[in-house]
Amino acid sequence: MTDYIVRAAAAGAQIRAFACSTRNLVERARQIHNTSPVVTAALGRLLSAGAMMGSMLKGEKDLLTLQIRGDGPMGGLVVTADAGGHVKGYAYVPDVILPANSMGKLDVAGAVGAGMLSVIKDMGLKEPYIGQTLLQTGEIAEDLTYYFAASEQVPSSVGLGVLMEKDNTVKQAGGFLVQLMPFAEDGVIDRLEKNLEGLTSVTAMLDEGNTPEQMLGRILEGLSCEVLDTMPAAFSCGCDRRRIERVLISLGKKELEDMIAEGREAEIGCQFCNTQYQFTVDELKELYKKAGY
Repeated sequence: MTDYIVRAAAAGAQIRAFACSTRNLVERARQIHNTSPVVTAALGRLLSAGAMMGSMLKGEKDLLTLQIRGDGPMGGLVVTADAGGHVKGYAYVPDVILPANSMGKLDVAGAVGAGMLSVIKDMGLKEPYIGQTLLQTGEIAEDLTYYFAASEQVPSSVGLGVLMEKDNTVKQAGGFLVQLMPFAEDGVIDRLEKNLEGLTSVTAMLDEGNTPEQMLGRILEGLSCEVLDTMPAAFSCGCDRRRIERVLISLGKKELEDMIAEGREAEIGCQFCNTQYQFTVDELKELYKKAGY
């Protein structure tokens, strides 16, 4: 199955809903960062959430950043997404190994620990919107459900999942996000809650062969679900050499002078895609001139 996001409405626009299949992009992240299974599960969940939440953005240049900081051994996660289904992310400590939790599953909550979830929306205004909530469980889906209710006052249900193969590659990944509009009627709410209660896990639905549309069909059964559109999703990093040059210039005059005087070549890596950029001393001298120092 290719990676894509579905946007839908139900019950006469009383519900808006999103679902995604993200196996390929999560596997790409695993390969780039060489993540352990529990970190792959955590990062994959947040990448799936970022892809869906990014699709809510209005402007082409709008950016969403999801940041989790926890006191668990993983330290935290960062995911950035845009309105076009492009998403990227990394874990602070990618190689955490933990025993399975009491349910025999990958212990994402243990890897994350207690901490804070931040949602940052850069929509081209003077200041970005920043919403923050304390992590409730460290399981990510539950934490995002709480965030929407507490910070944005939107009753929501978030489901996320990553299923690993025995060789530690990604077998399935995806999720759903369902939100009630302020005018949602009690009967609609009751039916949605009943559907959600009878739902199997995201990974189980995907592993049974369900598409994002079919997942939404089960979640919104009896509520006149209407698919509005679909868009591809992909792990995509927009870093390039020019952007890294700006980073070097931003270090300041003295730092560049010291590097040149010591004959030090510079190597800077992108945290999101692990691409390494190297600059010789002569190239640093050119940057120094370009900066007007």
